[in-house]
Amino acid sequence: MLKITNLNAFYDNVHALKNLDLEIDNGEIISLIGSNGAGKTTTLGCITGLVRARSGSIVYKNTDITNYPAHKIVSLGISLSPEGREVFPGLTVEENLRLGMYSRRVDKKSNDPYGRVYGLFPRLKERYQQAAGTLSGGEQQMLAIARALMSEPKLLLLDEPSLGLAPNLVLLIFELIREICKQGVTILLVEQNANMALLASNRAYVLETGRIVLSGESKKLLNDESIKKAYLGNIS
Repeated sequence: MLKITNLNAFYDNVHALKNLDLEIDNGEIISLIGSNGAGKTTTLGCITGLVRARSGSIVYKNTDITNYPAHKIVSLGISLSPEGREVFPGLTVEENLRLGMYSRRVDKKSNDPYGRVYGLFPRLKERYQQAAGTLSGGEQQMLAIARALMSEPKLLLLDEPSLGLAPNLVLLIFELIREICKQGVTILLVEQNANMALLASNRAYVLETGRIVLSGESKKLLNDESIKKAYLGNIS
């Protein structure tokens, strides 16, 4: 579905991504793990057109989308739920969701365009007229993911969906991520919670200072001693 080859990106003179190679197949959940500053969000930025690649290629469904404008990438079927949620606090839940489907044509005679996300996130349906800024952190994260789904993407990019959430909400968010994948959406998951990311995903890539240093099946990486030491603490 998506293939990144020899991708390089810079912030002024800082070499943020260094010959990065990454591949995502249809129907997978892929984790991209690494410490702060490793280049995870930059990778998502390059895919979505928010960060310009200096060299290399990003191919989505046989189309080279390297440095495409962001709005065009959304229309091709790629959507991002950003780090920090970035909901519009003064708008209601439903108004935030409506913004997520600006690129989508909705037939006035069709069923409720919000039905799918309200099915996944019933808590949002209960609060559809509530201002997003008054929601809890977990509810705002649900809203950010739901808004990204409103464009009906085939590839969903999730940037730190568990950041700042209580453990019980982290479990809920990851259950929802699995359910979204079951519904036919391929997912690239950027996470500092390496344990949860590896448990949820099919395959994973480990990013350090802009380079992929390790990749493979998530189950195998969970048992890799170097991964345990660097990212999983004392988990045995």
